[in-house]
Amino acid sequence: MSDPRLVAVLGGGQLGRMLALAGIPLGLRFRFLDPSPVAAAGAAGELLTAELGDLEAVDALIADAGVVTYEWEGVPVESARRVEATHTLLPASTALEITQDRAFEKELCHRLGIGTPRFAVVDDRAALDAAVETIGVPAILKSRRGGYDGKGQAVLVSHDDLDRVWADVGGVPAVLEAVVPFTRELSVLAVRGRDGATASWPLVENHHRGGILRTSLAPAPGLTPELQDRADSIATRILDALDYVGVLAVELFDVEGELLVNELAPRVHNSGHWTIEGAETSQFENHLRAILGWPLGSTDAVALCAMVNCIGALPDHVSALAVPNTHLHSYGKEPRPGRKVGHLTVTATSPDELDTHLTRLQGLPGTVDTAP
Repeated sequence: MSDPRLVAVLGGGQLGRMLALAGIPLGLRFRFLDPSPVAAAGAAGELLTAELGDLEAVDALIADAGVVTYEWEGVPVESARRVEATHTLLPASTALEITQDRAFEKELCHRLGIGTPRFAVVDDRAALDAAVETIGVPAILKSRRGGYDGKGQAVLVSHDDLDRVWADVGGVPAVLEAVVPFTRELSVLAVRGRDGATASWPLVENHHRGGILRTSLAPAPGLTPELQDRADSIATRILDALDYVGVLAVELFDVEGELLVNELAPRVHNSGHWTIEGAETSQFENHLRAILGWPLGSTDAVALCAMVNCIGALPDHVSALAVPNTHLHSYGKEPRPGRKVGHLTVTATSPDELDTHLTRLQGLPGTVDTAP
């Protein structure tokens, strides 16, 4: 017999950990499946250790669960379908199939009348030559599948770079994208319930370095109702087209007010961590509310907020927490270069106050790149 309060999660990283931390006060229990015996979510629920493609392990994960979800879009679709044979998986496997392939993502957006950078599908080396003739240079070659934090991508500056970029992405099927002269990078996180109700958090301005998200500012500076409405419309059209349930992140390029979709993430998202302290209801709680069929909570911001990823190391706790309105979230991971081991959120009542707090954090281990 299933337990309606048991949530099974495919993946056991920090996103799963934060889902559990949001759900435990609601009376929920969690079980995770992850290949690492020291996965971050193991501190907040039962952890089964096996590959996500191990179908026997998937069966054990979901055995008596009330609902099943995932915290990583790389979950094998075969495993997702195995869940759907006997249990409710939310978001459904369709979302995984589309978001695991950059070409499918862009084709979905185009079917919905949503703008993206110009692109061409590149199935082999010969197709890259033809794609460059269509898209031009500079351009970015991205593997269709896999890759995150800038991995699986290569910048094409001239026709002399063709062999190099093809080798850099591993000679696998790819998408060639035109370089977009964007003003800034934004993301909108939205949530859709089982009843079709939707809500969006304020747009977030994101700053990357080395392909890794460093800082998110929420709400995005200079945010207007018109820009928010455009982002909400994009997210809602995607949510409805997929009959999606849960939180969806849409990464966007802001091109002087025109919004182009960069990527989709069918899960709670790094750029939404600010919602834990900065919104009425966090992305993690609302994801759980959605997949359980509970009423969605308000997505209104309660303060200006910045989220700073801790990359490679955690800052000294005393130094970080000495900064007013600063909250430290450790993921319980072993430090190593380039690894997200935690994040800080900082709230404020004015942009000047927020800037002052961020300046004080600069230079602490893991936060040397906090400045936008």
